[in-house]
Amino acid sequence: MAHITHYLPELDDPERSFIAQLTAAMSDAQVLQFATAYRQARKDPQTILLMAVIGVVAVPGLHRFWLGQVGIGFLYLLTWGLLLIGTITDVVKHKELAFRYNRQVASRIANNLTQSGNASLGPELAAGRNRGLLAHERHPA
Repeated sequence: MAHITHYLPELDDPERSFIAQLTAAMSDAQVLQFATAYRQARKDPQTILLMAVIGVVAVPGLHRFWLGQVGIGFLYLLTWGLLLIGTITDVVKHKELAFRYNRQVASRIANNLTQSGNASLGPELAAGRNRGLLAHERHPA
């Protein structure tokens, strides 16, 4: 089985460790599907940093809008980044903001993949697979 860094070499720790743990039980085909979907939905920390810096000088909250945090984005926009303190804090914590967003996206993608994989097995086998109680696991031949 190929390691996740084969499909997603751009990941750094702790994101790489989280993704490796999340995909450990997946087949190679599922890991490839995961990597393709994750690469499209993932937000790069450097882009968040660039948007936060733009927020300091031009449009505060731009990075929050891009992360899907519309409420906080409007709050930053209307208060000039909470008087620049919030925006400067986000510049410092840009990697944490990206990792938090990417962790949610990765969990959602992995959950969708495992659910679709279980649906193709049929309800009885999927339930047994989730509990680790397939017939050959209970009574080895």
